[in-house]
Amino acid sequence: MDAISFKLSGKTACFRKPDVNAYTYFTYNNIHKPALLGLLGAIIGLGGYNQLFEKNRDLKKGSLEYDDGFPEFYQELKDLKISIIPLAKNGYFSKKIQVFNNSVGYASFEEGGNLIVREQWLENPAWQIIILDDGTKVYQKIKEYLQIGKAVYIPYLGKNDHFANISDVKCIKLLESKGEFIDSLFIKNFDKLNGWAREEDENPYFFQEMSPNKLQKDYHFYEFQPLVFTNYEIEHFPENTYNYDGKNYTFI
Repeated sequence: MDAISFKLSGKTACFRKPDVNAYTYFTYNNIHKPALLGLLGAIIGLGGYNQLFEKNRDLKKGSLEYDDGFPEFYQELKDLKISIIPLAKNGYFSKKIQVFNNSVGYASFEEGGNLIVREQWLENPAWQIIILDDGTKVYQKIKEYLQIGKAVYIPYLGKNDHFANISDVKCIKLLESKGEFIDSLFIKNFDKLNGWAREEDENPYFFQEMSPNKLQKDYHFYEFQPLVFTNYEIEHFPENTYNYDGKNYTFI
């Protein structure tokens, strides 16, 4: 099985959680699949939410011309199989709350129109990303652009405050999975763990996060899945798990 691998990193990142915004905006610990597809779409020049909004701006929902589908990047890339490997101890990145002012006139109804924003940022995040070759033209285009370092739009990590760095691009061949451990994020498929950590002297860790995995069609809300990163043995590997260089990676 052919695939392309690259390192995705940055000084900071913020993949904002939509469920808490009363006092502080919080971030997911890892880049999630919809955000990663958006980054890949930016690289090859696919349209996003803004383009879809502009297309429908003066149209009535339900009319013949109204586009009630996904943003272009998601429509074109949603079937890609991608593995996300956190390059951090135990899969956990350091985070810090940043405080800054939004002083545009419509930011706040408070006197002076100044809104104090508190936002959680990841510090020095990095992931290895592997994309399965599905034989499509869009995969070939992503592969080509990654290999030559080309991007139509600037890729960023969640917001345009956080520029993305792409390095260590290489084509690889995946083999049949083997062993008892998974070295990437994967969707939880068990109620409890029965195994042991990889090494006797290694501290066991188990990181789990409810993370966006798909977009809901009607309103483009996130659909969530529990993503796990652990050094415990996994009794039953999820589908689409392959081996490269002695490690097993699951593709979601």
